Amino acid sequence: MSWISDKAAADLGRVRDAQEKQIYPYFRPFESGGLHTTIDGKPIVNFSSNDYLGLTNHPKVKEAAKAAVDQFSCGLSSSRVQATATEHVELEARLAKWYGFESCLIFTTGYQAMVGTIMSLADKETTIVLDNLSHACILDGTFLAAGTPMRAPEVRFFNHNSAKALDRVLRKRERKNALVLIEGIYSLDGDEGEVEAFVEVCAQHENTVIVCDDAHGTGTLGRGGRGIIEKYGLEGKIPVVISTFSKTFGGIGGILLGESDVIDLIKHNARSFLFSASLPVPIVAAASTILDMLEADGEALVSELHEKAGYMRKGLTDIGFDLGDSNTHIMPLMLRDETKAMLMHVALLENGVLMVPIMYPAVKQGEERLRLNVTRGHTYEDMDKALELLKRYGESFQLIGERPAEIAEG
Repeated sequence: MSWISDKAAADLGRVRDAQEKQIYPYFRPFESGGLHTTIDGKPIVNFSSNDYLGLTNHPKVKEAAKAAVDQFSCGLSSSRVQATATEHVELEARLAKWYGFESCLIFTTGYQAMVGTIMSLADKETTIVLDNLSHACILDGTFLAAGTPMRAPEVRFFNHNSAKALDRVLRKRERKNALVLIEGIYSLDGDEGEVEAFVEVCAQHENTVIVCDDAHGTGTLGRGGRGIIEKYGLEGKIPVVISTFSKTFGGIGGILLGESDVIDLIKHNARSFLFSASLPVPIVAAASTILDMLEADGEALVSELHEKAGYMRKGLTDIGFDLGDSNTHIMPLMLRDETKAMLMHVALLENGVLMVPIMYPAVKQGEERLRLNVTRGHTYEDMDKALELLKRYGESFQLIGERPAEIAEG
């Protein structure tokens, strides 16, 4: 035994307690892929998936990946510096054109794309300004940059989704340049970023640049699924956008979009790009096939998602669930109690519905919720089943109906 063994035993108390009570909700192994899968041999409808357009299991996507395996195998055994395939380059060019940017760079994960971008752009003359509910990839990229010798940017936070707070921080910053990090959709709360207001505020401050993480907006926002910029007509006003293949594009990988020189700067400086194995070509082929579908029929695909999201939202609010600040297809069920969140998860799972609980430290204590994402791939039967179970167990666990005064006032 060593001090790390003692630390593990002490820090894993909550985990071990939940495991002993058989209500531990994480790392349950799927026996097949997709929104309709099996766990322990039982059919499950997954409502915590990010496969927003339900295209991951499309036959054309699978066939493209299989063909790429025959040509390139499962990996290229090195980083992009010496392991770039023609498929990488071709997809980067297509994505840049589709999104409406000069250039694109594909990372192995979206997390790496954000971390590498922040560390490449922020230096001792930079103030990094970020929303206080920023995703972990933004936080980690910021803290890594701040801790890098000879770079050490200033770090400032602003109140969630508050343009007024952003303006205040920008006015009080101490460095010449500002790098403002925002999100198109905040994935745990399901609310859109106030991007129009942020653009207006940043335009009033010299040497201020916005980087937008639109991972959850790709395929879900805008007429053709190009995200928050397309939805609000902000083309040309946000110089850097980061997205991912792990949601709508059905795989894994990061998408970096911007001016050619900016992309080349990051390409030659981002350690998370230079020192990570290149994205496997079968995944590139799958994403390229989904891009074909978005180019051909994106408007219809996005419209169907919105119709189903509207159906589910009405059902949830009619039952009486609190969806927090959500105004998108991501609809957190705000249960505000850790034990009830885990028990609700278990009860739903035993009846064939998966909704993963999100608890501290991922969210503040008192903001525990179930992750509920509506996708185009869910059927109306799937949603009706989930709504019936949620009503039944919501009443049993006293989660709907008469709400405590402190919650109602909060």
